[in-house]
Amino acid sequence: MLNLIKLAVGVESLEDLSERLKQPFNTHSHPDYDTPLPVVHTRSFPKQKDALLDGGSLYRVINGLILCRQPILDIQTTTRADGTQGTLILLSPKIIPVEPRAMRAFQGWRYLQSQDAPPDLQGTDARPAGLPLSLQKKLLELGL
Repeated sequence: MLNLIKLAVGVESLEDLSERLKQPFNTHSHPDYDTPLPVVHTRSFPKQKDALLDGGSLYRVINGLILCRQPILDIQTTTRADGTQGTLILLSPKIIPVEPRAMRAFQGWRYLQSQDAPPDLQGTDARPAGLPLSLQKKLLELGL
């Protein structure tokens, strides 16, 4: 199984991500689903589409930390407003928190092998929920 990882630019928290995914620009209708799905707009089409659709997820980097994932349901091409080709990555509406992991900024998206992906959080997080993301990131960078 193969995954993608992408920065959630301008998103401050998982709650913020959840709210943004409800905006019309961030949803797309799909004939197999009753309600519009969350969607990520991107320029490049993944060459390994079949591997991604075989149980892969999109992992989100928020404020320098990988914090969650969403299963990938479909990948489609689209024509953007300027006439160029683009890609829509349609996601499950379920946001699954993962064990936070520090990640430096990058452009676009990257493939993420399953063995390199952070595990889902099971039940309670080992980190105090009240800590700001910036402090969680610093603690992770220090190996604490």
